[in-house]
Amino acid sequence: LSYPHCKLCRAVAQALLSQIKESPDPAQATHPVMRRLGRRFHGMIATARAVKNGEQAMHYQDICYNTDGRIATITLDRPERLNAISLGMPGEIAHAVERANRDDAIHVILLTGRGRAFCSGYDLVDFAESEGEQPGSQLGGDGEGGRPWDPMTDFYGMYQNTQHFMSLWHSYKPTIARIHGPAVAGGSDIALSCDIAIMADEAVIGYPPARVWGCPTTAMWVYRLGAERAKRMLLTGDLVGGQEARDLGLVLDSVPLEDLDQRVRKLAERMAGVPKNQLMMQKMMVNQAYDNMGLANTQRMATLFDGITRHSPEGVWFKQRAGAVGFKQAVQERDSGDPIAPDVSRPLSPYPGSDRE
Repeated sequence: LSYPHCKLCRAVAQALLSQIKESPDPAQATHPVMRRLGRRFHGMIATARAVKNGEQAMHYQDICYNTDGRIATITLDRPERLNAISLGMPGEIAHAVERANRDDAIHVILLTGRGRAFCSGYDLVDFAESEGEQPGSQLGGDGEGGRPWDPMTDFYGMYQNTQHFMSLWHSYKPTIARIHGPAVAGGSDIALSCDIAIMADEAVIGYPPARVWGCPTTAMWVYRLGAERAKRMLLTGDLVGGQEARDLGLVLDSVPLEDLDQRVRKLAERMAGVPKNQLMMQKMMVNQAYDNMGLANTQRMATLFDGITRHSPEGVWFKQRAGAVGFKQAVQERDSGDPIAPDVSRPLSPYPGSDRE
């Protein structure tokens, strides 16, 4: 579009505009290149509208943002990777939340994902299969002559992500997670950072990396379930379906997938009729109770532990295994129930006399 004298550019532009005309939703384009270009094109249009309305313009790569009356919707938009978390996605979520908070017309924020998943967690193709040091994965200390692992460098980056996810919790306006498909690992961190979560019966939620190579940095399992049920989930890494998640108290409700949009919309519209200052006060009152229970300190410890899990002997083994056989096979082995990396584990009492009573 920027080079009208280039035949290739004109051809691509004409094909793109044709597909957009036929299907306003770029995700429905028939060719993957057209889908990617379509998202960029629609992002340009949204940016132009934001500038016209006096908003801070930002082109999102991995999410979409739109509004409908008093409701803003943030959509995780990496359907080809089951909306797996990229390096840029957490910051984009936080920016979109702030954008909704600054928009005086918005009363409620919905969060969902495009395609068949809500969010499959951190992108293990990038973070686990890739060799060498990777932010959010291995930062040295891999026993291969690299630099020593710096736990504070690891904490700096991961805690920033934690705070980005928790922007949903700290938002002045209520946030609702619409969970229509898998919300696992880091995806459950995002979902449980919302004020309210509603699932489809067919969806699943859980934190499988609790078995090896992860600790939920938002720690919201503890505050939603209590000690015993949180331990049941995190000491197994199991996934549960929508109805069981509702029965556990992890989510507000679970309904058949075909009823999910109606259930979420009904609740959002009910909230949207309440003045913004009332919504803000009720939410702040509830949240401060969790602040007094030590939520922030628990998240700091969880984020530190998350870094340790990725640099323990078993964590290093898991990344090496994912690099050798692919993350899908490595995950299947992790979740099979067989002992995980028994040959690399170290004794907890390695010092002479430490086992004496």
